[in-house]
Formats: sequence, structure tokens, C-alpha cells
Amino acid sequence: MLDKLENKLENWIRYADVWTNVYGVARSIIAFATAMTLLFNKADIFFLPNSDSPEFPVCRGLGQISIFCLVPNDYFYLDIVRLFCVILLLIVASGWRPRITGIIHWYVSFSFVQSAMAVDGGDSVAATITLLLIPITLTDPRKWHWEKVEESDRYIKRKVIALVSLIAIRVQIAILYFHATVAKLEVLEWQNGTAVWYYMQDKMLGLNPVLFDMFNWFLASKLVVIPTWGTLILQTILFAGILAPKEKRGTLLILAILMHEIFAIFLGLLTFSLTMVAILILYFRPTEFEFKKPAIFKKNKKQFLDGRKMKSA
Repeated sequence: MLDKLENKLENWIRYADVWTNVYGVARSIIAFATAMTLLFNKADIFFLPNSDSPEFPVCRGLGQISIFCLVPNDYFYLDIVRLFCVILLLIVASGWRPRITGIIHWYVSFSFVQSAMAVDGGDSVAATITLLLIPITLTDPRKWHWEKVEESDRYIKRKVIALVSLIAIRVQIAILYFHATVAKLEVLEWQNGTAVWYYMQDKMLGLNPVLFDMFNWFLASKLVVIPTWGTLILQTILFAGILAPKEKRGTLLILAILMHEIFAIFLGLLTFSLTMVAILILYFRPTEFEFKKPAIFKKNKKQFLDGRKMKSA
């Protein structure tokens, strides 16, 4: 019995493909989302004094190691650091040297969450997931996270570390959806099906006036229970999705992305939705199910290799 289990585990590790463009796409989307947040918002939006502390950015506790705490608390310098972080994140998104950029990615995400006042849930998720991605990036033998690893069984010990990290990421995402569902169930408005009505009227997160006038008839009717309870049901399904077989995960991924894109369109949570799409890829798409590269990239690579052969001839 134990020998059979050991053989299955050994075969799973040997033939698993963890360093593929699946986790690469997820990394790039997370980095791009944070980069867009920092690019289109100046420092005076994020770094503000508050009732708890007159200082900005926040440089207490772990926040002391934040990249935003390495310069004077002046918006001129903070904007320079902000733009520098955008450049770093775009390098991460390019897929170059995961072993180097993995730690950089986490450090920028961590610094932003620790030091800024105006952050959303997507930024916190990015900081957590990029931390859990570090073991995968540090063990990644590729120069670019778009490439395919040849003879991956040469890296068995590295692969074990990466696979454990990937499992930890999936468990963390399942817990995220479980907590989101349970927290909502404790609120009366989610129980009686009217929560969406109140959310859509929120001045900061709700619908803009044009969309609100367009959908007010629906939100003010009993039909509002559909998106309210529908969200709870779908989030419960997403939590249970950690146990779904690989062939069923594609459907769950599409449903989850659809839910978050609805949030993006109606509530304007664009970068939040991008980050959630990225973690859903890590959660539901098996890493061996690689994304197909556009034909133009395959053609350019072939031309490059042919050119090198001609030069060496």
C-alpha cells in the first residue's frame, strides 16, 4: 500500500509541469494590474495622513522596510519611487528572469500595501500571492517565464518545492473565497437578498449615475436577490472548486472570471478584477495546460534560430 502510494507520488512529481506559461501569465497580470494602479494615480492619492498617524507614508512595524520609506515623506520623492516601481513591475510582467524578479515583485506589492492608505482588496491579495510565488520563482530554471523547461526531471528537488508552493497558493485562494462567503452570511442584507441594492448606491464603490438610472428598475425590484444570492452561491462553488477534477476546472474558471468582470464593468474595479483573474488562473488552470503562443511569436522564434544557424555555418 505504502509502496503504491510512494510510486504515485514519485510519478506525480516527475511528470508535473509547474514552470509553464500558466503561472507566467498569472504573474504578468498581477504585475500589470499593480503597475497600472501606480501609474495612473499620483502619490498624493495613496499616501495621506490619517487619524491614527499624521505621518505618510506609513513606516511602522514591517512597513519600515517599504521602498516608499527609503525616501523623505515628500510627494516629489514618493512620485519618483512610484514611477520606479512601475518600471520594476513592467519588467516583472515581461517574464524576464523569474528567479530575480519574483522577490522584486513581492517587495513592491508588499511596500505598496504596507505604506499606502488607499488600497483595495486586490492589492492585499497581490502582496500575499506574490509572497507565496517566491519559492516557485526561485526554483524556476528559465530565463523567461514564457519558455518551456526541457528535461524538467533534472530539477526534482526544485520541483517539489515549487509544487508545495503551488498547493499552498490554491489552498490560500480557497480560504479567500470561503472567508468572503462566511463574512457575507453574517450580514442581514446578504441574508435577505438586498445587499447588492445597497452596494450599488455606495458613493465610492457603487454604480455611476448613468448606470444606476439604467438598472434602478432591476435593483429596486425583488429580482435583486438574484445577483445577491447568486454571488453567495458562486463563491461557495469557487471555494469547493479546490476539490474539482482538472477537466471540470475550466468551466469554474470561466464562471469566476465572468463574475469578476461584471464587478469591473459595473463598479469600476478594473485592477482588482485583473488581480482576481490572475489568481483564478493559478487556482483553476492546471499548470501543464499551457496557453498557446500566438503564431507570430512562433514564427519570429523560428526566424531567429534559423538566423543563428546561418551565422554559425
